[in-house]
Amino acid sequence: MGRAFVYVILGGGVAAGYAALEFTKRGVSPGELCIVSEEPIPPYERPALSKGYLLPEAPARLPSFHTCVGANEERLTPKWYNEHGIELVLGTRVKSADVRRKTLLTATGETISYKFLIIATGARALKLEEFGLSGSDAENVCYLRNLADANRLVNAMQSSVGGNAVVIGGGYIGMECAASLVINKIKVTMVFPEAHCMARLITPKIASYYEDYYKSKGVTFIKGTVLSSFDIDSNGKVVAVNLKDGSQLPTDMVVVGIGIRPNTSLFEGQLTLEKGGIKVNGKLQSSNSSIYAVGDVATFPLKLFGETRRLEHVDSARKSARHAVAAIMEPDKTGEFDYLPFFYSRVFTLSWQFYGDNAGEVIHFGDFSGTTFGAYWVNKGHLVGSFLEGGTKEEYETLAKATRLKPAVEDLDELERQGLGFALAVSQKPLPSPSLDGSQSSCLVLEKPLHPWHATAGVILAAAIASFAYWYGRRRRRW
Repeated sequence: MGRAFVYVILGGGVAAGYAALEFTKRGVSPGELCIVSEEPIPPYERPALSKGYLLPEAPARLPSFHTCVGANEERLTPKWYNEHGIELVLGTRVKSADVRRKTLLTATGETISYKFLIIATGARALKLEEFGLSGSDAENVCYLRNLADANRLVNAMQSSVGGNAVVIGGGYIGMECAASLVINKIKVTMVFPEAHCMARLITPKIASYYEDYYKSKGVTFIKGTVLSSFDIDSNGKVVAVNLKDGSQLPTDMVVVGIGIRPNTSLFEGQLTLEKGGIKVNGKLQSSNSSIYAVGDVATFPLKLFGETRRLEHVDSARKSARHAVAAIMEPDKTGEFDYLPFFYSRVFTLSWQFYGDNAGEVIHFGDFSGTTFGAYWVNKGHLVGSFLEGGTKEEYETLAKATRLKPAVEDLDELERQGLGFALAVSQKPLPSPSLDGSQSSCLVLEKPLHPWHATAGVILAAAIASFAYWYGRRRRRW
């Protein structure tokens, strides 16, 4: 038993929805496209799970956050897929893939064949058991990666109002879940081994601002240690968290956010892997020309910085999905994926955005005692990354444009003084002209007083021009 399609998207996350919309925009015919997903529902915007879905009042619920509302486009409900002739194979696990034969084998024994495959399998949450710990199956231990996880978390929160929660992990998910727990009137303790929260992305100074804010909301931070075990009662619920530093935290629920791992197992030994993901080229094409990979599972050339990376963020998933479809449908008209890394978060009344790379020397700017501040990262004399808390839509757009230009920076003290004004000045300058080799190079620099030798050279040049003009004028009079 089997079915055949021209295009198959494997995975039902954010990338799948955005790829489906792009296929329809580019004229895919009814019956040509299929989405295979383990989840029983069509693709939806996963950021909603750690934000609106966990709110105690007017929480977000499907169908309100099906893709592609995250980019202010159509909301792809089951009816939409049906109207466009897109086959949804939901609640279905693929147990094996045969790259050579271009087939997928489902757990029910069905074979799905394709001409082109887009791997959008994303990643899975790392479990405690992978670190030699047990307890993930306890009723009040929660992860957050999909809708089923979110429902489990909501149920645990509702039964823990007024009680205690322990969040294991100080990254993205840990911080956003901690905020939601506080809003649900639960006392939160965050535990992580790093020296500060979100250590992979932000600086200690920025982290200190957020930690102080969270502390003002009643959150306690325990840093530099990790979970060692749980105390579980006769009902199978965790009642205490034991840490390696010897402390014990009584709790009513636990949220675990210790990272993710890309879902590559179906293609190991068949496609080239790199940096934990499926290696693709600038058109997001894998080592097999019929297969493309997008989103969290793809390791792609980051053109802006001249290296390959795997990025874990919804923006990358959306944009890589669209680019892969363009490359499949119109290969001759589609260039290389040219992506500016982007991360953001919104919790409580806070809202920040980050662009580019957090490499090199950090220059902080703004008022860290107020609501608007930021940072630039300067590497090898060029601006490569930027961060802003509390900005306007226009300010964030300005920051993104300036970061993409990678302007030269000569004076770090002046950069700190100008702050956001530097990005504004850079973004308003015309784009650099192509050089003789066809490339573009930016030589934007901070405005500084001319050095004495610059002034001397200018005087000499002006005198030479004046002498030439005088000589030329006399020659003209002779003619």
